[in-house]
Amino acid sequence: MDDNECSRNVKLEVTELRSELLKKIEKKIIVSCQALEDEPLHGRGMMVLMAKAAIMGGAAAIRANGAQDIEDIKSAFDIPLIGLNKRNIEGYPVYITPTSEDALSVLRAGADVVAIDCTLRKRPEGLDKIFAVVKREFPDKKIMADISSIEDAREVSLLKPDFLATTLSGYTDETLARPKPDIRFVEALVEEFDIPIIAEGNYWEPEQVLKAFEAGAFSVTLGSVITRPQLITKKFTSYLEDWKKSRSQSGK
Repeated sequence: MDDNECSRNVKLEVTELRSELLKKIEKKIIVSCQALEDEPLHGRGMMVLMAKAAIMGGAAAIRANGAQDIEDIKSAFDIPLIGLNKRNIEGYPVYITPTSEDALSVLRAGADVVAIDCTLRKRPEGLDKIFAVVKREFPDKKIMADISSIEDAREVSLLKPDFLATTLSGYTDETLARPKPDIRFVEALVEEFDIPIIAEGNYWEPEQVLKAFEAGAFSVTLGSVITRPQLITKKFTSYLEDWKKSRSQSGK
């Protein structure tokens, strides 16, 4: 077998692997299993159990933060895993996999897809370099571009990400006033780009998930609504407090 034939075979294997992953998550639910250091469920093993529960409920893939959780979840379950590394760097608002080293750490841990903040905000390392490093070192892996706006999408599309995710809509200064969830953003992305669109961010109701799929989403990622009990509880207690206030004001 000559070098050219070997190269063609490798490219064919990569294409087949990528196609298989897409089939596994198309029109399915992805569950984000994350707990930051200041959260009650932070600690080794906790997100493995959370992932197990999500898989039992029908999740087709898991999104996880940090090399340790990624490695542990991937070792425990044969399921597509989207990995990221949240890291705050002074002077930069970008914190989801902000550098190529963060991306490599995620992929070395076993992630099938690396999620990267691809907003137009100030960043410690250029996206062109991060994408180049990932594609060189892990040609069989995919890149998910976490974005907040159509402008983000247009810029990063030049680098050919494998997915566009609406993760950061409502979380950047320019998009704080956007609807939550931002289903119109999903529609706009589907209309303009021939790239699988992952709807993510502030999906709390099944009806919202259906609307995202009707808008053309390839998959929908659910996070806090499933994996952050403190926020789920707060949603109910806040609703109750508002109800009490309304009754008090109406004299009931």
